[in-house]
Order: sequence, then C-alpha cells, then structure tokens
Amino acid sequence: MSHHTSPSSPAPPCAASAPRSAVVGYVEDVGPGRGCLPPRAWYAASDAASLCLNGRWRFRLSPTADARDDSFAEPGYDAGDWDEIAVPGHWVLQGHGAPIYTNQRYPFPVDPPRVPTENPTGDHLRLFDLPQGWPRDGGAVLRFDGVESCARVWLNGTELGDFKGSRLPHEFAVGQLLRPGGNVLAVRVHQWSAGSYLEDQDQWWLPGIFRDVTLLHRPAGAVRDHFVHASYDHRSGEGTLRVDSDVDGRVTVPALGIDIATGEPVSVPVEPWSAEIPRLYDGVLATEGERVPLRIGFRTVAVTDGLIEVNGRPVLFKGVNRHEWHPGTGRALDPETMREDVLLMKRHNINAVRTSHYPPHPAFLDLCDAYGLWVIDECDLETHGFTEQSWRGNPVDDDRWTPALLDRAVRMVERDKNHPSVVVWSLGNEAGTGRGLTAMAEWIRGRDGSRLLHYEGDRSCRDTDLYSRMYADHEEVERIGRRLDGGGHKRRELPFLLCEYGHAMGNGPGGLADYQRLFTAYERLQGGFVWEWIDHGITDDRHGFAYGGDFGEELHDGNFVCDGLLFPDREPSPGLIEYKKVIEPVRIEGGGRGGTVRIHNAHDVADLSALAFEWSFQADGATVARGALPVPQLAPGESADVKLPEPPGVQGAETHWTVRAVLASDTPWARRGHEVAWGQFPVAQRPRLGFAGDRVPRVGHGRITLGPASFDARTGEPRSIGPVDLTGLRLDVWRAPTDNDEGASWQGGPRHGLLWRALGLHRMRHRLDAVEAGGDALTVRTRVAPAAREVGLATVYRWTSDGERLKLTVTVTPEGEWTVPLPRLGVRFGLPGSADRVRWYGGGPGEAYPDTKSASRIGRWESTVDALHTPYVRPQENGARADVRWAEIGGLRIEGEPEFWFTARRWTSEELDAADHRTDLTPGDRVWVNLDHGQHGIGSQSCGPGPLPRYFLRAEPTEFSFVFTVTGAR
Repeated sequence: MSHHTSPSSPAPPCAASAPRSAVVGYVEDVGPGRGCLPPRAWYAASDAASLCLNGRWRFRLSPTADARDDSFAEPGYDAGDWDEIAVPGHWVLQGHGAPIYTNQRYPFPVDPPRVPTENPTGDHLRLFDLPQGWPRDGGAVLRFDGVESCARVWLNGTELGDFKGSRLPHEFAVGQLLRPGGNVLAVRVHQWSAGSYLEDQDQWWLPGIFRDVTLLHRPAGAVRDHFVHASYDHRSGEGTLRVDSDVDGRVTVPALGIDIATGEPVSVPVEPWSAEIPRLYDGVLATEGERVPLRIGFRTVAVTDGLIEVNGRPVLFKGVNRHEWHPGTGRALDPETMREDVLLMKRHNINAVRTSHYPPHPAFLDLCDAYGLWVIDECDLETHGFTEQSWRGNPVDDDRWTPALLDRAVRMVERDKNHPSVVVWSLGNEAGTGRGLTAMAEWIRGRDGSRLLHYEGDRSCRDTDLYSRMYADHEEVERIGRRLDGGGHKRRELPFLLCEYGHAMGNGPGGLADYQRLFTAYERLQGGFVWEWIDHGITDDRHGFAYGGDFGEELHDGNFVCDGLLFPDREPSPGLIEYKKVIEPVRIEGGGRGGTVRIHNAHDVADLSALAFEWSFQADGATVARGALPVPQLAPGESADVKLPEPPGVQGAETHWTVRAVLASDTPWARRGHEVAWGQFPVAQRPRLGFAGDRVPRVGHGRITLGPASFDARTGEPRSIGPVDLTGLRLDVWRAPTDNDEGASWQGGPRHGLLWRALGLHRMRHRLDAVEAGGDALTVRTRVAPAAREVGLATVYRWTSDGERLKLTVTVTPEGEWTVPLPRLGVRFGLPGSADRVRWYGGGPGEAYPDTKSASRIGRWESTVDALHTPYVRPQENGARADVRWAEIGGLRIEGEPEFWFTARRWTSEELDAADHRTDLTPGDRVWVNLDHGQHGIGSQSCGPGPLPRYFLRAEPTEFSFVFTVTGAR
C-alpha cells in the first residue's frame, strides 16, 4: 500500500493549492504556489534518463516585479542582447545588483505579506535539445532544487506554475510539452515575496536559481515516491526493512539475501548504521519502469529514560551548525565543496550537523550517510524579524500562513526521509511560537514516527521530543544537567541539547572545554552544536573578504555574518583546532600510578580497534624517544591504565610524556596516521632561571650602558641589546578588542571591550617618575594611566645584567578602584622589520588564550612573523602563543619567569584596532613584540556568554621577569 494514501499522511498542501489568475499577485500570496507535483523522496540517479540543465543561462534583471511582459517565455523570443549568468548561481554575485546581509531585521518594511515595489526580478532563459535517444514513451518532470525566493516557470510558452520555499525542491510535469529540439525554459525569479517573511535566517539575502535544475524522464511504471523503513533491534541484532512505494515493485539487497515485494517487511541480522560506523547496504528498488538504487542504513532513534538513544546507546552530539557557503558562489555549492565540508568535519572529530536553518542540498545528506554524521535536518523557516514588533503579525501564529508552513515541512520530510543520517527533524528556527508550528509537528509525527522532533523556541516542549536552548551559560547548563532548571515536568524529563553555543565569531570561541566537562558530567546534557561552521565572507579584491555593509546596504549587521570555525576559503581557524581537541573521542590522561597513562574510550559506538597509540618523551620541548603503546580495544565508555616505558635518563631539563591516538589504517575520510586525540603531561618541572645580576650601570653621553644593553639616560628606555635595536619598550595593557570582547547588546554580563574603551585603556599615558642608575640595577619608575581617570598602574622596570644577559623585572601595583579586568598585561617593544623567523619553546603550534588553549601543546616550534598572524576577516587581537618558556626573534632570545604569552606582528595593536578588513593592514618598518604576563579570556559574548570569571585578568599587584640574550641569528 502506498504510504501517501495512509490516513495518517494528509495530502501535501501544495498539491491542493487553488489556481489563480493574477499576473503578479502570486508574489504576495501567502500560499506555497501552484502547479507543482506532490513532493517525494530525492535520489541522485536511477536507470531512467535525465538531463542536467545547469550551465550558462540568458539573464535580464528588472528593478520591479511588474510582469506585464511575459513574451520572453515564448519560443522564438530574441534574447541576444541579454547577459549570461551561471545557473546554479546568484545574480547579485555575478555583477547584477548587490547582496544584503542582515541577522534578523527584514531589509524591507514589515507589512506581511506585502513586499516593496522595488523588487529585483531576474528573467532566466535556457534553450535545450533532448539528448539523442531520449525515450519517447512515458512522461517527464522538471525539477528545481532551490530558487530564492519566488519563481514562475514556463516551458515552450506554457506556464507551469509558481512556487516559494527557497531551499526546497519543486517539480512540474512537462512530458507533453517537450520537443526533440529547441525547448525554451523560462523562469522569472523575484528577490522578495511573501515567502521572504518565512526566510529571515541569519545569512546573506541572495536571489537566484542557486541549486540544480534537472529534467527527469518518467517511464511508464516508474517510481513516484518510496519510503525506506530500516530499523534496528539492538537486543537481537536484527534489522527490519520495509520499503513502501507508490508503485508496486521489488526490493533486493544482495549482501543480506533480501528479495521482497514493496510494502513487505523482512528481518535479518545486520550491522547497524551510526555516525561512527556508517554501515550502508546497497540495494535496488525495481518497478515496471525504473530501477532506483538504495543505500540502506539500519538504525533506531528513540528517547529512552530521558536520553536520546540510537540503536540502544545514548549519543553525545559534538556538532556544528552549517550554513551552505562558498565565498565566490554563495549558497550555490558544487559536490567537491560539500565533500570538503564533510571531510573537514570528520577530521576534526565533529560527529553531528544541524542544517541551519534550512534543508541543505540533498547531496550533502548523501555524504553524511556515507561518511557518518548525525544530522538535525531543519525546515526552511525563520521569522526572526518579527521580534522588532514583539512578534505581532508573526505568520507562525496566523492560520492564513499554515498551508505554506505545512508545505515546507512536507517537502523537507518527503525529500530527506530515506537518509539514515537524519535522526532529528527540526521545525525551523527563531520563529516564535504558534498554531502553525503545532500543525507542522503533528503532520511530521503522522508521517514519520521514527525520528525525534526539535524546535528551540518551544520552551514548553509541547511540540518537541527534547529540550533545546541557545547560548545558555555554563552555570545554567549545569543546572539543566542537574534537572534544577524549572519548567514543566515533561521538560525536566527530556534530554537537553545546546542547538547553538560557542559563538565562533572572530577570535574564539572561548569556554568550549568548560562546556564539554559539563556534557560529560551530566548524562542529560547530550552535547551541542557550535555556531557556526564557516565565515560567510564574500571574495572581494578591495576588502579581502567582504561582509555586511560593504555593498552599501541600507540596513546591515556588519561582520556578524563571519562567525565560523572556518575562514571563508575553508582554512580552519584556531577555533576549529580547539574544538577538535575538546571533543576528541579518546581521553588520554596522565599522572596514573606506577608510570601509567589512563585511556578512556569516549566514542558512543566504536571500540578502539581502528586506532594505534604511540608515546613520545620530550626534554625541554625536544623529542628524545618515541615508540608504540599497546592499548586494549576498549569498548565505548571503558577505561584502562596503560603502562608507559621507563623514561629516558634526562637530567636538568623539563620533561613531558605525549601520547597520541592515530588512525591505524586508511579510512574514507583520512589517511593512516591521522591524529585523532592526544594527551600531554609533565614529568620533571622546569628548572628555575639562574641569574646573578652583578654588573653596574654606567652613565655617559646621554646613555646608560648595562651589560650588552644601551639605554636612553633621560627616559630609561632600552635602545639596543648588543647589535639589536629596540623601540618603545613599555608596559602594555591594550589589545585590539575581539568580536567576543565587544559583545552583543542583547547578551547579559559586562561587555569588556566597551568598558575598556570607555575607561580609556586604548590611550594609556606613561608618566616617567624616576630613572635610577645605582648599585647593580637600572630602575625606572613610571605610572601608566588613562586620561580623565584616577585609576592607574604604578610600574617599576628593574634592569640587571650578568655581563652577557640582561634581565628585566617588572612590578605592577594598581592604584585606585579597578572595576574592570585588563585586556592584557606585559611589555611591548619594536624590533627592526628584518626580524622574520621565530623559534619558541612553549605552547603551539597555533594561537591560544586562557580559555582557548586546550589544543596548545608544549614543544619547540618555528614560524615566520607573518605566519604567527591569524587572518580574521575583521582584524582583531590574535596570534598569542601560550606558556612560552623562551622565544627567539630578530637576534634575541627571551626567557620568561614565569611562562609568558608571546605575540609578534608587523603592526601595532592600535593599527590592528583601526582596521576593518584584512586589506587595511599594511606592514610597517617594525615588528612589534608583546611579552605578556597575562591575557584576559575570550568567551563567546559576540552572541553567547563572556569568559568565565576564572579567566578574567584582574588588576592586582604583579611581578614578572624576562631575560634577554643576543643569539646572533637575525
């Protein structure tokens, strides 16, 4: 029996839409469209003929939706003077108009369902011939996989209909209209429509035909729709398969010996599908007219005893929110870009994707099936802009819009229902609450009871199967984990997800490790999804990557569109490297008894048989021995203490063990030897720096000399150390505020970047109180303070030397009442611009800050000055290396006691602060070095919480030292 005709599965609303005669009225009609076929399951290929209509299309842009001239759709129309654009594509990224970025505000007056007269409208033309041998029997379907935001379609002069729902497929029956040659496909696309009110996702507004256009032959007896039901019983180890089809046929799965009729169930022993072990079985659905390949994954999703379980095991989501994005083509993604996303996720230990905030290109879900990712598939629905009027007029609570909402839910579920990777349906995002959402939830439950339902805005959990929140801070998340968060009884008994957390805007996010500790401590907390996967910068010669406001938008939200773990060119940011470490599926902890290391298998499903373990032993950051480490094949959740070898005999050095878990053999997503997890722990502590400063400073000719250094006698500032020139060494507390320092206006807690600027920390004054050259030291006393404020930092620089080395001891004493933490605390100085190579012993290889340094590994590292810089789309504080014992740059070796933060760049923090884009940064004739005793934490307050108080850099009495030695290497 066809599942479509089941009483629990009402007919999709688009199929029931009444025809209308108005020429332009469809643009502002709240309905989903007319003329389209009922939605059905998507599959990439079958043995039926198909013709891809992607490529170069003729294009004409009009400023309004006035559609009095439809003659372009007629055969014979001369479009020779039209432009050409690529389809899939967005016309605003191909020289016609401009993109617009807003986070939540509609870029047009909120007067639903009306839209502006100024409504850019693109007419598209594609002429095509049928391929040689195209079958003459049966029918044909014309499929559009994605068009923003409203389209009207003609074939050979006959109007087929119109549709809305940008990120969803729409099909038309066209068999009777096709000709062997000279077919004319005409599509009119409007940027704004009633549908735009339902598509206020945080992203660029980009009109156009941005997904595939395909002509599909439909032979007599072809598959119309099919639903693969493939459950798994973890107690018996059997999978049960039933394939419902609108057209009778047979289902074969050779590997399982299955040959059954459609609609007939069969149970056989199987290997289940999971994100960690994505076992797929190849099968075929064969009807009278078509053979459709099946990729079947057996799995069962349920909430059991308040936990999300797949195949009888709780899962911990280590996820990301993924918008579709490419810096040159926008949301028009090619298969290789989609595959690159999945491979990057797998290689960085990510196991889940929330498809924010719309169903992705269906090929992406094929990749999630094949490589293994849990998916929350989210409907193409967001009405966030109605918050500007307290949700007044919100379509989600207006019955007139319910058919359009249902249409979107139906099209998502029908298209994606056969993907084992999809374990949760999401009703949408930030659309308030209302009857329309309840109608969507009821329809989905009636059609597919095998998956869970999600919607973050439903705090009562009336329509959902789990409790979901965005950006809850650590304290609240812990309360939720302990079930002390209030709310109704039903909500407290449900599993909890952070559907968005860890806002990855600019430098950050901070605090990920602190969240992960909560996720592992409380079983109710089943993980979360970092916002988000990739920066949406647009390739632009003038700006490097452009963001909101760079195209003259009337309203925009700046670089809030650049908040990803990847830079726009898909280079991983330090935030992604940090996240990989935080969520690694094997925990490696040292300090066990008797020279052991504890290995904990944090996988949900897999044992450790796919991994090989190796140890190495470091002395002062250099590896002096290494070897293989036998580790038992622990089951998920199991731990073992594994004996390490006897450490090599190393005297007088700081030593560490490092243990790595790597792939034991090639996988579809990474090569043998790919690092999955690592742990590092100390053995012998670092010896103290020995220094006896017994040289006497000498004064003469306006200079003070002390050991290898020369100082200005008037100011006490060092001018050179040996042959190395120094500029402007002084206390520094300022950093170019990060996006997370600046914070978001709607977030609670202090926005430190604003407070720092209000206090004047970006314009500190340095008062010289005394220069004292006496005994065995040069002492310089200063007061560092902002204008117009009474607070200050009494700062003493004490210089000593043993003849070859120079030691600086800095003592800082706060004066006045400091109510805000400091951005940084250390010294800054300039070196000649020829300084380029950097070597250091400490944390690396990448940048780190107090709450983003889980991935910082102690070792010896090398870099150029330019490579130390992290190229955030909007320039900001970056590039610090943590826990540095010593660094060498520009002919100097600098040792710190205690360890310090090291930064070197070719511009000052003030120049970094003044820059809006990468291209604003111009190297000068100096390399500016920061040696910091402390740095303030990062947090994720660009949308989430600020840094935890333990990461605040408080103004308090402090002393730290550096020893400078001339190395000779410049």
